[in-house]
Amino acid sequence: MNPYVLMILLSSLGLGTTLTFASSHWLLAWMGLEINTLAIVPLMAQHHHPRAVEATTKYFLTQATAAAMILFASTTNAWITGEWDMAHMSSPIASTMVITALALKIGLAPMHFWMPEVLQGLDLLTGLILSTWQKLAPLALIMQTAHAIDPLLLTTLGLMSTLVGGWGGLNQTQLRKILAYSSIAHMGWMMIILQFAPQLTLLALGVYIFMTSAAFLTFKMSSVTKINSLAMAWSNNPTLTATAALVLLSLGGLPPLTGFMPKWLILQELAKQDLPATATIMALAALLSLYFYLRLCYAMTLTASPNTTSSITPWRIKTTQASLPLAIFTAVALGLLPVTPAALMLAT
Repeated sequence: MNPYVLMILLSSLGLGTTLTFASSHWLLAWMGLEINTLAIVPLMAQHHHPRAVEATTKYFLTQATAAAMILFASTTNAWITGEWDMAHMSSPIASTMVITALALKIGLAPMHFWMPEVLQGLDLLTGLILSTWQKLAPLALIMQTAHAIDPLLLTTLGLMSTLVGGWGGLNQTQLRKILAYSSIAHMGWMMIILQFAPQLTLLALGVYIFMTSAAFLTFKMSSVTKINSLAMAWSNNPTLTATAALVLLSLGGLPPLTGFMPKWLILQELAKQDLPATATIMALAALLSLYFYLRLCYAMTLTASPNTTSSITPWRIKTTQASLPLAIFTAVALGLLPVTPAALMLAT
């Protein structure tokens, strides 16, 4: 892609998200979301592969549906209350429509069906943008309107997302689909705690972004997209493979890695709110996710390649990817658990 076009598209992504962050008016927020969607569509279809075009079309139709629902909900709220401000979402119908639309935008269950299919058709770097940056603007809107949303609805969305994210990833062999279900599960953890401690939602989002970025960049550097290909990763780069296995365990929330921090704090807060059953279900759902991360670790570190490939061996291809961002993301994804008290103080 032409560097000038790429710069314009990436700047538009930043502009759309910033506009949504800064707006308290529904129309401005909707415009920011639309700029975001229109900026990422050319990035998704840049390889002109039929699978990429299919994924782009699915993504565009899903996001257009969600945007139309947001516009309809905000118009309904303005019609009932006379207010376009997000702080005045007093209509239950409008607030339910808004949370449904935003859940569709970020891929919360049961509106998650597009996410694995779309991510599977994308390049790993574009998939990274879709899994991290594209979730920021809708999550900001959810946090601003959380006061008007039925707590039972938020809890249901959170529980369903963690369970679907855990069950859905069990039977997958494609790494991008596994990361998509991982994203759905992590979004569920953020939703479940939003009504009680929004600062923990932000903490979980930050940790998730670092861990997912490390995972995507590792797979990009190793040029792997399937579990079978992971068996050859050790021959390519033993150090990278060892840290990648730890990053995956961190995504699963295994102590003493960084990924344990948000899960620990969220379960603690749920127990404080006298919700032991909810906390138990969330913890059990985390075990489902941990199982498919362990499958990936097993494939990377304990197996040899089951067949000889007729294509060029991946370790002979010199990568042009910068290793500094990967090193930073990996270090953060592995070593931040000891600073949990400081993070908690900053968050509160």
